[in-house]
Amino acid sequence: MLYWLLFEQLYPYFSPFRVFRYVTFRTAFASLTALFLCLAIGPWLIAWLRRFQIGQHIREEGPESHRKKAGTPTMGGVLIVVSVLAPTLLWSNLSNPLIWTALFGMLAFGAIGFWDDYLKVRRGRNLGLTGRRKFLLQCAAAGLVGALLLALRAAGAYSPAMNVPFFKQFRPSLLPETLLAHPWTYPLAFVVFFFFLVLVIVGSSNAVNLTDGLDGLAIGLMVIAAGAMTVLSYTSGHAVFARYLDLIWLPAAAELTVFCGAMTGASLGFLWYNAHPAEIFMGDVGSLALGGSLGVLAVLIKQEILLLCVGGVFVLEALSVILQVGSYKLRGKRIFKMAPLHHHFEALGWQESKIIVRFWIAGLVMALFALTTLKLR
Repeated sequence: MLYWLLFEQLYPYFSPFRVFRYVTFRTAFASLTALFLCLAIGPWLIAWLRRFQIGQHIREEGPESHRKKAGTPTMGGVLIVVSVLAPTLLWSNLSNPLIWTALFGMLAFGAIGFWDDYLKVRRGRNLGLTGRRKFLLQCAAAGLVGALLLALRAAGAYSPAMNVPFFKQFRPSLLPETLLAHPWTYPLAFVVFFFFLVLVIVGSSNAVNLTDGLDGLAIGLMVIAAGAMTVLSYTSGHAVFARYLDLIWLPAAAELTVFCGAMTGASLGFLWYNAHPAEIFMGDVGSLALGGSLGVLAVLIKQEILLLCVGGVFVLEALSVILQVGSYKLRGKRIFKMAPLHHHFEALGWQESKIIVRFWIAGLVMALFALTTLKLR
């Protein structure tokens, strides 16, 4: 909105407004707007949630030390979503279709999480949507994102090719021309395309959701991951940097830097209230929305593979659950004392604050390594 008003409409009459054409300037202001919006609304939302007794219900099979957290206001992810949405609408170029795709992904997964949290609060137990229903809804949301991407591909705003770390010219396509060239393999191409999207987007959403088990753990890691995605979005949309780093140049992706900046600022603002000991929890509405946004961003800027490193801790948390469940079903034995991974370290006797900070350090190292791969090609 402000981009349209201050640059497109008023710049011809007041030349200093040309600064609003630069995506770096608008990204900085989007980050600050999201941060201050989150800080300003946070106390009011916490008081409102306490007033209506919208508190967290602790899993019975969870660590004993978490019992004292019962009743802490939850569904704080609404604050995150609003703090990302408003600055993005204010500071981005709303004629860019990738912005609307990213916002749709965030809102779709946020709505699923909101429904799940609402059912938990209404039932007074830590039982919301069933796992199957939640997964199907997530797949449907990812499928709708895929449909939008196909429309963008037809308009020339999206490329199905992927960047591969450490390789300059190897760019496999999610829609191979060899499959699209024959009528009998044409449907297979789209099956592969949608399956991959579900794997990346739904997997990312659930990985962040599983990580959200300690005060500030998931949101602190999101500050790091969103910051890395800000850099990746900017380099993908910058002609000189993309050419220098041998990345797929996506001119429209530069505007996603504003969205990533807003997500970084909102995550930092929410961390102010979610830091140990937490005054509010994000709930599924926050974790699913943020995780889904990470997955959608990775698909839009063609860094689906690098997302494994940018969100490395999220991946490890999800893998710990998969390995734990698989091992117990196949062998009747557990690999970890408790899953996800952060609960394993709690069971080993680590203090919650120590686990959080060490996981943040691991996440920062992985994100920095992901950025170094841009040059190591």
